[in-house]
Amino acid sequence: MTAQPPEPPPRDVPRGELRASHDDREAVVEQLRDAAAEGRIDLDELDTRLERALTARTYAELDVLTADLPRPRTAGDLPPLVLKGGLHGASRGPARWDVPGHVIAHGGLGGVKLDFSRAECRLPEVTVEAYGETAGVTVVIPEGWAADTGALDPGIGGLKDTTTPDRLPGTPLIRLTGTGGMAGVVIRHPNRWERRKLGNGRARG
Repeated sequence: MTAQPPEPPPRDVPRGELRASHDDREAVVEQLRDAAAEGRIDLDELDTRLERALTARTYAELDVLTADLPRPRTAGDLPPLVLKGGLHGASRGPARWDVPGHVIAHGGLGGVKLDFSRAECRLPEVTVEAYGETAGVTVVIPEGWAADTGALDPGIGGLKDTTTPDRLPGTPLIRLTGTGGMAGVVIRHPNRWERRKLGNGRARG
C-alpha cells in the first residue's frame, strides 16, 4: 500500500487575497450607487467603479473601490429608539423608518403605537421592550413577520397577541419583552382600515 503524502498545513491567507462572492460584489455596487446619489462621486466615475466591482475577484479589488467613501451605516449602528407616551401619546410609523435593534416604549398616560408596516428593517431580530403603564402599548407588524412574546410579563393589563406564527423567509423576528402594566400590551397585524390606508399609499406612490 502506497503511503499518501501528508496534507500541506493550512495557510493563513490575507483577507485581501480571499475570493469575493456575488453578495460581496452586490454590497459594493449598492454602496457606490448610494454614494453617487449623495453627490460623492459623479456618474462617469460611478460607471467605471461599477464595472470594476462587477468583475472583481478578491476583497482587495473591492476594497479599493470604496476606500475613499464613508462606511455605510447599518441598522446595527443605530441607537435604541425610545418612545414615551407622556400625556399626549407617541407613535412611530406607518411612514418609512429605519428600525434599530432595540426599541423601548413607555405607554405613560397617552399610550404608544409602534407600527412596522412600512419600516425598513435589515435585522434578523428586533427587541421591543414595552411597558404598558397607564395607557398601553400597541405594536403592529406586517403579515409574514413573527413575534416571540414569551419574555413579556403580562402584568395587570395583560398581553393580547393576535399575530400568526408563520414567518416568511428574510423577515425579522420581533422579540417582545417588558411588562403589560395597568393597560397592557397588544401586538397584531394591520387591521382592515390600516391595510386599506397602506394600499392607498402605495397607489399614490
